[in-house]
Amino acid sequence: MSSAPNVYDAEPIPAAARAEIDRLLSSGDLFRYTAPDNAPVTLLEQEFADLLGVKYALAVASCSAALFLSLKALALPRGSKVLIPAFTFAAVPSAVVHADCQPVLVEVGDNYRIDLVDFATKLTDDIGAVLISHMRGHTSDMDAILSLAKARGIPVIEDAAHSLGTRWHGRNIGTMGMIGCFSFQSYKLINAGEGGIMVTDDPELIARAVIMSGAYEHNWKKHPVLQDRFAHWQNKLPLYNTRMSNLAAAVIRPQLGELARRVHDGRANHDYVAGLLNGSPWLQVPDALPPEERAPDSIQFNLRGFGSNDQARAFQAAAKARGISVQVFGLSDDNARAFWNWQFLGDLPDLPQTRAMLMRACDVRLPARLTQAELDFIADAVIAAAHEVMDAPRAYGT
Repeated sequence: MSSAPNVYDAEPIPAAARAEIDRLLSSGDLFRYTAPDNAPVTLLEQEFADLLGVKYALAVASCSAALFLSLKALALPRGSKVLIPAFTFAAVPSAVVHADCQPVLVEVGDNYRIDLVDFATKLTDDIGAVLISHMRGHTSDMDAILSLAKARGIPVIEDAAHSLGTRWHGRNIGTMGMIGCFSFQSYKLINAGEGGIMVTDDPELIARAVIMSGAYEHNWKKHPVLQDRFAHWQNKLPLYNTRMSNLAAAVIRPQLGELARRVHDGRANHDYVAGLLNGSPWLQVPDALPPEERAPDSIQFNLRGFGSNDQARAFQAAAKARGISVQVFGLSDDNARAFWNWQFLGDLPDLPQTRAMLMRACDVRLPARLTQAELDFIADAVIAAAHEVMDAPRAYGT
């Protein structure tokens, strides 16, 4: 193909959503609690819980809101320490701060997963919760993480924003910790522009989260959960009003049936491009861990042998000249995934392993809808850019 593929547009919203959207627009019935039952948001929660095999789901405005409510639902004391990976999106430490807690950053290796030695060292008795980000869909060793946390009685929240459809030992990611949180932002496998959802099997946690999400007065009665816990918590918890609208739920619900296909196609696309990139001596796509079946919508790879930041920037420019935008996480001044840019945390720790990884870790969007010709275009451009730089090293001072 002659022109670069568009990797930013999402798949069209299924036609099945349109009749429901028209009905909602005609009625103006966009608030989730207007209808006595079977509102689109309520139906979404039931369908999503069934899809993942959990008891309860709560749809909210964003995955960030879900993470925040999860931490608040745990009733952690103000100032509690929450362990998070140092490679994640800035929204994750932000959610911890919003919940009046203190993030503690854990080193991440060049396979984008938590360094278990650093994790075990920092999992001390003063840690109130663990918040695991499966960043870009890469699953850290959940067997080890859950075992270490359980031994200390520390709850685990899964940030599965990038991991809907990923499995670990055949079990859905997001259902292994006490709470799992997912995103419906436009670049995820299910797209509502914005939106999030939290899942749990714990009736106490879901009751508290429902109240705080904005189920004021007796709106909590429209949630099929233990009603006595709602009555207990009413007026005892603050309202943060992070509800999802019926319109967003109407956009999401028809896409749930598309998830299996998108997971299959996204994995096939990723693995095909990974095989091509790994054929270059200058590029490396880390392997998945053995228990993991990923559901990727992008591809990450490391630059190998790039001794200077100038070489890495030259690679970005060479790829861009070929029509492909490559993000090197650590090279921009304001990348929200580089921990040293989270200045709102105050004094930041020295995390040399994560820093080194971020300076050479690359990211390219790879939607499930791409054709093989488009995948070949992307892989060819990336490989050619790497060889343009590294086959003439003296041009870059090495």
